[in-house]
Amino acid sequence: MKNEWEEKKLDLLSRSKELALRIIRLYVALPKTTEAQVIGKQLLRAGTSVGAHLRESKRSRSNAEMISKTEGALQELEEAIYWLELLSESGMMNPDRLKPLMETGDELSAILVSGVKKLKARKTTMPTRSL
Repeated sequence: MKNEWEEKKLDLLSRSKELALRIIRLYVALPKTTEAQVIGKQLLRAGTSVGAHLRESKRSRSNAEMISKTEGALQELEEAIYWLELLSESGMMNPDRLKPLMETGDELSAILVSGVKKLKARKTTMPTRSL
């Protein structure tokens, strides 16, 4: 049976993938102006790489590597939230449409920050499978 951390990790992977899919759909719906497309490409890159970093962390060989991959996901997530804020505050997209995405981003960010803190609190390097 899976332990609590493994179940949370699977949920995190699922939620980050769903975020990426929502960002892809948002990108397709963006206005075709140069400004919206430039910001949209930045959002697309950052928002879809969150889940990729988390997936890579599944195969980490050490606690340090897992921390690094998770922090990379957190950095990309924070960048994606920034681009969402710009789309909203600039008026390029309806803020009401972007609010659920930003809330999801904030929730995932809180989860990742908590996870990194827990990983850093560990004293020994452990293989990923024992997490």
